[in-house]
Amino acid sequence: MNKSDFIFGIRAVIEAIEAGKDIDRVLVKKDMQGDLARELYTTLRGTQIPVQRVPVEKLNRITVKNHQGVIAFMSAVTYQHVEDLVPTLFEEGRSPFFVMLDGVTDVRNFGAIARTCDCARVDAVIIPTHDSVSAGADAMKTSAGALHTLPVCREGSLTATIKYLKQCGFRIVGATEKGRENYTQAQLSDPVCLIMGAEDTGIPAEHLALCDDWIAIPQYGHIGSLNVSVAAGILIYEVVRQRTESFSKPY
Repeated sequence: MNKSDFIFGIRAVIEAIEAGKDIDRVLVKKDMQGDLARELYTTLRGTQIPVQRVPVEKLNRITVKNHQGVIAFMSAVTYQHVEDLVPTLFEEGRSPFFVMLDGVTDVRNFGAIARTCDCARVDAVIIPTHDSVSAGADAMKTSAGALHTLPVCREGSLTATIKYLKQCGFRIVGATEKGRENYTQAQLSDPVCLIMGAEDTGIPAEHLALCDDWIAIPQYGHIGSLNVSVAAGILIYEVVRQRTESFSKPY
């Protein structure tokens, strides 16, 4: 692990947060107390930075130096917000295309999906703040550098984000085995947000309920599902196909 990937010590982490540094996540020793600890929690409150409470042994495996029970991992990207991107994309005359990763936790899958998104000119990838993969150094490497240019939006509530996109005229399309519509039959030329769920549990029911379409990729073998990055690649390029045909040129 590169030393530049993280910082440690309560005061150093507080100062990094207050300075607006791009922080991927913060690891805090379980049951950490004291005035500085309370100041750290106060500083973190209201941010979109995930906090994980972990045993001290995990912190010690990361660094043998005096971490004071706190290690912050720096983000490889500057996270953005959907509400800031949507107006700009519409003003540019684009038909925005977002990919939302709802519960994807494998960094290799994230990197592979980001690489496909960059190739297909997806406007942004959306991930939740908690229980999700993040755009760290490993994801950057797996993406072959795509995360340097592909906007990544980290949102505290995917439910609120989906509702906002619907209000803005987006079609919300969920990729799910429960879908009865073949993915090639879905209307994907208009502003669209494609939701990919976790490989083991899929898209949460509350988010599926907000989708305008449930689409599926036909499968004829013995295995019940495709790898999420492979499925995402198929569906992303179906959007490309439809839009290329609709606009008579690369969109």
